[in-house]
Amino acid sequence: MRPSVLIVEDEADIAKLMQFHLEREGYSARIAHSGSAALSALEQQRPDLVILDIMLPDLDGLEVCRRLKRDVASRDVPIIMVSARGEESDVVVGLELGAEDYITKPFSPRVLIARVKAVMRRKETDTSGQISLAGGEVVIDPARHALKIFGQDVELTLTQYRLLHYLASRPGFVRTRDQIVAAVRGEDAVLSSRAIDVHVAALRQKLGDMGGMIETVRGVGYRLSDSRSSQVV
Repeated sequence: MRPSVLIVEDEADIAKLMQFHLEREGYSARIAHSGSAALSALEQQRPDLVILDIMLPDLDGLEVCRRLKRDVASRDVPIIMVSARGEESDVVVGLELGAEDYITKPFSPRVLIARVKAVMRRKETDTSGQISLAGGEVVIDPARHALKIFGQDVELTLTQYRLLHYLASRPGFVRTRDQIVAAVRGEDAVLSSRAIDVHVAALRQKLGDMGGMIETVRGVGYRLSDSRSSQVV
């Protein structure tokens, strides 16, 4: 069965262009021209990936993203946001809500396909082996994309989980923001350091008392330690 993509784009020409190139690459692509139409399409059939424009005529892309990530049935569906230039603040909000990546208009078909393939590869990657930190008080389970702290499940977005897993895979090693972008979103991703900082801040908040394990290395990036105390190095 071909992997399915839902294109949510109100500009018909752009939507058709994306559909043409996706289908030429072997994907099954449907189009929804509004936010409400996208939600209806998702109820009928869950896609493997959603390409979501921010500017839509009824419900905007951010609200659609918020609803998808809030719904248990759709929260694991990866989302690539599509933005016009000058919408960086909206993109950061979308990333906070759980979007996987974003593309800035205008974009080439090659960039679109590369981003879709990168997100799909990450979705299909099956990692195994639990990571235990802080004497077993923090447990990351790659098989379930799950996090437990003091035995309690902590809900993370896919991006937050991948960021935490990447840092936890080499505790004590400093990761630059560029390395984090490449690991979490793909080598060809265009993402500001501000967006990475936003993800880290949200992740620290969800970690609660353990948030200090993610240490800021000034001017470089971040690292994960077994200490609860937040540090800036």
